[in-house]
Amino acid sequence: MPGLREAGVDCWLITGGAGFIGCHFVRAALREPSRRVVVLDKLTYAGNKLNLSDVSGDSRFTFVEGDIADGALVEKLLAEHTPSAVVNFAAESHVDRSIDGPRNFVATNVVGTFELLEAMRRRHPAVRFVHVSTDEVYGALGDDGSFLESTPYAPNSPYAATKAAADHLVRAYARTYGLSAVITNGSNTYGPYQFPEKLIPLTILNALDGRPLPIYGDGLYVRDWLHVEDHVAGILAALDRGKAGERYNIGGGNERTNLALVDMICGALESIVPSGKRPYRELKTHVVDRSAHDRRYAVDSKKARRELGWAPSREFAAGLAETVRWYVENRAWVDAVQAKAQYTRERLGA
Repeated sequence: MPGLREAGVDCWLITGGAGFIGCHFVRAALREPSRRVVVLDKLTYAGNKLNLSDVSGDSRFTFVEGDIADGALVEKLLAEHTPSAVVNFAAESHVDRSIDGPRNFVATNVVGTFELLEAMRRRHPAVRFVHVSTDEVYGALGDDGSFLESTPYAPNSPYAATKAAADHLVRAYARTYGLSAVITNGSNTYGPYQFPEKLIPLTILNALDGRPLPIYGDGLYVRDWLHVEDHVAGILAALDRGKAGERYNIGGGNERTNLALVDMICGALESIVPSGKRPYRELKTHVVDRSAHDRRYAVDSKKARRELGWAPSREFAAGLAETVRWYVENRAWVDAVQAKAQYTRERLGA
């Protein structure tokens, strides 16, 4: 349907659109009536068509199962759909899994990004491209300060290292080949449709099932939390107003220790589904720490606020409570995605 673009219908190619942040971005993209969306997703354990069930019947939505590392397929989609923008969410993203098996992270995050860039260079070098990355590429902070876009990269996990490598490739292709590429480095993101291996959904679901709530080490690791809808708004702003070759930090400004976060989740659960005799907080269990665990992340988003006109809008306690309620009310989704992945919320990366 390449002729639709000439008829006034814009098209975006979204890779990894069946994943957590990607599925929210797809919905946001389709809010524009004159836009088509093509999703390319490998449907790994964390990608699921259920995440897009509410838009799957839209005539402007096309789903293609495939790998961004398949350069021929990507080039074919670029030729057929002539998108005006490509947004790359496709990535292996869980630090613990990268400790257990880094090969898949190299294959998708590095080689996959390379093949995607190569296809764009050959087919549509002028197409707007946003590469969605993470604040973990910067490494760890001490008690003070925040990551700036000028902070040197110092990744400490295989996951972070592969995302850093991908970022460098994107920057190099923008400089060398003139690709209209922008990088966003987002802080820890939370919200509906996040696979249950991540801290917030894992804590919610384990608490509901009366299972231990694992706390790595002393639990005083600090993360900056960003609601997924705010993250999506930041990526949209970067797509629309970001300068080619630049990167933008997208942070929530909500620093919490893991211990404090788990307590907030337990408090929200008590108000929605009271635990009864044993408070959810009593399920907290300290476990052996993650290897090379970064002590603190905090993101300075002044550049995004200044140049993109973006700022987060979700108050953290309210956003977290909404997220807790979503998982309480969507156990069928949880059961389905866990069954597909053969995941039973076991400890990974030990």
